[in-house]
Amino acid sequence: QAQLEESGGGWVQDGGSLRLSCAASGQSFSRYVMGWFRQAPGKEREFVMSITPNGGRTKVADSVKGRFTISRDRFKDTVDLQMNSLKPEDTAVYYCTAALHTSDYYSYYRRSSIYDYWGQGTRVTVSS
Repeated sequence: QAQLEESGGGWVQDGGSLRLSCAASGQSFSRYVMGWFRQAPGKEREFVMSITPNGGRTKVADSVKGRFTISRDRFKDTVDLQMNSLKPEDTAVYYCTAALHTSDYYSYYRRSSIYDYWGQGTRVTVSS
């Protein structure tokens, strides 16, 4: 069965960097957008970044623009999130996710409901 597994979370000081990785398995994700959401304590899950199957187009939340980058390896079915200049407000559980690449994605990429697969999440804590 298809699975997404995150790694790379941890603790970092304000201004530090972390790199999250997600490995997909169980099926090919070559037709899927892959991305990241996060959920902070007491808040709703929110979109962070996503990338199209061929890596040509990305979407990014305003809150992380200029600090986070996303990349994927089409052949290994992995997606990475490089997080720089981390802030305490970036503290959250980060979830890897995948959505079938359809026209709906471009209108609704911020909505968790369009994503078909989710990882278990990896915790990121940024201390001030």
